[in-house]
Amino acid sequence: MAGAAITLCRAVLSAPGSKNIRLRQFYYWTAVRRTTNAFKSGRAAVLIGIPTLSLLGHEVYQRVQRSYVVLALEREELLEQADYLYSSTETEKLYQLLLQHKDRDDAEFLWRLARATRDMSLRPDTAADKKKQLVYESHECAKKALEKDEKCFAAHKWFAICLSDIGDYEGVKVKLGNSYIIRDHLQRAIELNPKDATSMHILGIWCFSFAELPWYQRKVAAVIFASPPNSSYEEALDYFLKAEAVDPNFYSKNLLMLGKTYLRMNDKEKAKLWLTKAKEYPPLTNEDKEVHKEVLDLLKSLG
Repeated sequence: MAGAAITLCRAVLSAPGSKNIRLRQFYYWTAVRRTTNAFKSGRAAVLIGIPTLSLLGHEVYQRVQRSYVVLALEREELLEQADYLYSSTETEKLYQLLLQHKDRDDAEFLWRLARATRDMSLRPDTAADKKKQLVYESHECAKKALEKDEKCFAAHKWFAICLSDIGDYEGVKVKLGNSYIIRDHLQRAIELNPKDATSMHILGIWCFSFAELPWYQRKVAAVIFASPPNSSYEEALDYFLKAEAVDPNFYSKNLLMLGKTYLRMNDKEKAKLWLTKAKEYPPLTNEDKEVHKEVLDLLKSLG
């Protein structure tokens, strides 16, 4: 009986994967040898119980580690599937996929859900009331993503975009009031990921919009801010060019905005160059088609 007990302890304590267990082998071995008679009275049960629990703990640890691996693989597969659907412009399928995981406390899922929800709101067949609902839902998703991970550049980017969309329903005063917040989050997104062309493009849009802000909106801005937001076409152009340098031909609207900015700066030759590039861009999305139409009208006006 004693021999069996010693064999058990040695087998358990020399189980692979835990140096701490091996270090306790001598202690348990000695204890069992010194209390041979204890097996007859049952007092040695505690000595066998301790290493047995160590083995169980080791097995539980291994199972937990395997669970983490499975969850990590599942997460990566879902994100890859989501990105594939986005690149394939499968808006509805992407939205439905991510909607199944809306309760995940994961910034990477949440900002993608914000993007997909916003894309659903932009579909031409989306009713006005549904569009408004989706705009607010996308903002909430982006906000949660940012709360989960403030170092996620995409969370900053999509929070800025969705916050801007909210202004379309809250009025000029709110939209202008959020302008500095939007700019700050876009700048933070660029700091976190200097290779993200989209953030640069949107910041270029921000600059372009304030460069040609109507006089009545400037008055509203002057009431809200001691120093109202201000920018120039030169600043907007700089961001559009940086975006193009980071990722050439990445977005039809960036090509359009380069053409429009050069037009505002009275450089018709460069404007025509970029508008022609925008014209040649394959129209894959509804936005691309709208851009293509605007480009044709601008080129026609240039002669």
